[in-house]
Amino acid sequence: MTTRTAGMLLHPTSLPNGVLDDNAWWFLDWLQEAGLSIWQVLPLTAPHDDLSPYHSLSAFALNPRLLPPGWENRLEEQDFTKFLMDPPHWLGDYALFMVLREQFHHAAWSSWPDHYRLRDPDALQLVAQVHHERLLYFKKEQFCLLSLWHELKQAANSKGIQIFGDMPIFVAYDSVEVWKQPEQFKLDENLNPTVVTGVPPDYFSETGQRWGNPHYNWPVMQEDNFNWWCCRVKAALELFDLVRIDHFRGLEASWEIDVNEPTAINGRWEKAPGAELLARLQQTFNPLPLVAEDLGIITPEVVALKEQFNLPGMSVLQFGFSGLPDNPHAPDALVPNSVVYTGTHDNDTTLGWLHSLHPGTREWMLTQVAQDVKEMPLALIVTGLRSMAERVIVPMQDWLGLGSEHRMNTPGTIENNWHWQFQWSQLPEGLDQRIRYWVEQSGRLPS
Repeated sequence: MTTRTAGMLLHPTSLPNGVLDDNAWWFLDWLQEAGLSIWQVLPLTAPHDDLSPYHSLSAFALNPRLLPPGWENRLEEQDFTKFLMDPPHWLGDYALFMVLREQFHHAAWSSWPDHYRLRDPDALQLVAQVHHERLLYFKKEQFCLLSLWHELKQAANSKGIQIFGDMPIFVAYDSVEVWKQPEQFKLDENLNPTVVTGVPPDYFSETGQRWGNPHYNWPVMQEDNFNWWCCRVKAALELFDLVRIDHFRGLEASWEIDVNEPTAINGRWEKAPGAELLARLQQTFNPLPLVAEDLGIITPEVVALKEQFNLPGMSVLQFGFSGLPDNPHAPDALVPNSVVYTGTHDNDTTLGWLHSLHPGTREWMLTQVAQDVKEMPLALIVTGLRSMAERVIVPMQDWLGLGSEHRMNTPGTIENNWHWQFQWSQLPEGLDQRIRYWVEQSGRLPS
């Protein structure tokens, strides 16, 4: 028998102060009271100025914005010295990258003078000597972040709560990984991308989404048996109990756009060695606790890849009311080996979505959800909780019944995203016990 569980989606930046302070620990207590046993977060990596956690300066380093005020006082010098004796493999390059970014006023590495852009060893060694203190500062930040996060994860696990993390499939061009290992990506002789990633026109955008990330040079990655991916997954599994691979379909084939194309309309599907990669990961990490984010244009090949490795997929109830046959998101089509959401960080809140529906669709939808629950979005939440899915995740905004102004992200836009935070005063008295009631009623309360 598999365990049925329920959880909440809330990025740590959406905690009341947006940092890993006491609120993070209080939030764990609250989840436990509510009978929720999964806390799902977005990528914890350090974002660029747009704050998108899917577009990071590093695929490994954590977001310094998560550090609470006065974090330096938490630093145990002796522990830090020990940490530096056996540091994470990525730490030195990350610190150097951040020092150089500061020197060049946060300009992208591709615009740095050649001896830095092309990583001349003598030039880099000189930077390391001259800016030794600043390098140490960036390393200290990461030491404190990792220590804090591990404390928080330990506290969560001790309460029976799993931390469910997120791994963007691609990395940003302006990132330490592309600067350090340009051969792993499709770049030209001047280290500029030849093609970029995205998705073709879909539900979210008529012109598709041109993400702009460089594409992987899969043959090179295969030559060393996907070592880069193994390092990345190992780091993720040290932070999380379960990891969602964002845009999983990109492991079967991804939408490749010529770098000069202004939108994602013109592109092509480029095959990837997903089966070989997943076989290598499964051999290295057993069990392999991955979830496939299989939203968007999903082909039989993508489904076969997911099923070959027995990975749970995702269903989003907001997508479930098209009235079309074979809609995998429809309440009666949900399957056990999946994670079901009312909506994700890319969707409108359920209340916002409800108001955007055509009145006829809205009325029909209301006949398809839990009939003994009169209010929305609770009726949709309960529909998910009662489904066959092993895991059900509900964004905090939906538990609070909030409207569109509380949306986390609108894909294809760059304004007003990733800022949302809740306040404890927004939580109605007894909400945790009401949640617990529905979680228990649907057989999802931790034993």
